Amino acid sequence: MDTITKNVYIDNQYPGVTLGVIVQPRGLIQIDAPPSPEDGRSWRAALMNLGGGPDRLLVNLDAHPDRTLGVRAMDCPVVAHEKTAQVFRNRPSAFKAQVDESGSEWETISGLGGLRWTPPEISFTHRLTLNWDSSPVLLEHHPGPSAGAIWVVLPEEKIVFVGDAVLKNQPPFLANADLPVWQETLALLQGKEYREYTVISGRGGVVAVAVIKSQADFLKDALKKLERLSKKKHAGDPTENLAGSLLSHFKIPTSQQKQYVQRLRYGLQFYFSRHYNAGSHPSQDEE
Repeated sequence: MDTITKNVYIDNQYPGVTLGVIVQPRGLIQIDAPPSPEDGRSWRAALMNLGGGPDRLLVNLDAHPDRTLGVRAMDCPVVAHEKTAQVFRNRPSAFKAQVDESGSEWETISGLGGLRWTPPEISFTHRLTLNWDSSPVLLEHHPGPSAGAIWVVLPEEKIVFVGDAVLKNQPPFLANADLPVWQETLALLQGKEYREYTVISGRGGVVAVAVIKSQADFLKDALKKLERLSKKKHAGDPTENLAGSLLSHFKIPTSQQKQYVQRLRYGLQFYFSRHYNAGSHPSQDEE
């Protein structure tokens, strides 16, 4: 577990997502959960040593299975955006592994069959303020990576958890994205308002300004190539050969090449179908 400030911690040791926790007099505000129940129990045990009050609240930054599969093991109320809550209303109550490989981290973990989803009990549409201390914690809607993506903002500590808005050393998930909106979100993150903030990625931890810019450059390149493809006639999947060229934006270990190529291939196929062939393919969260 890494210390960001005296009351804010992150942990990157579990597969899937960067976990966060904010320690306040009323209790712990947790950010996301590891996908494996076993890891969830380990994370809960680690949190017991942090102090704080007796209350617990878990924030899901979006609906991606990597950060929501293991929520039940955390055994506390959950808050998320209303559009994330809607995703859970459309899902079956029990987790069902998808047929297509999406390049997600949960697909590398065995023994996840039979898990049950834990829908958010609290949802909001624009902003929710948690007043558990004199220093407020803001939950803000910042779509782009998905319709229900949010940030956790600590204005006094100048820390922001941005979820999948920025990924470190890996390609993003595109299946449920809106690239123009995502670009606007990153422009805000690179602007004056967040210039002095510590930015914490949902996959990789603290990120520098250069990483945010690199993410923005990738989205610009991906959108340009998708727009170009949309103007041509194709037989079969028009994005089939696009993943390899876009992967050049990242320095990826050989051991993860296959997974990340598949992540891009899967995401590009869904994105193209949703945005350029309306109605021909459901989004990942709508299946």
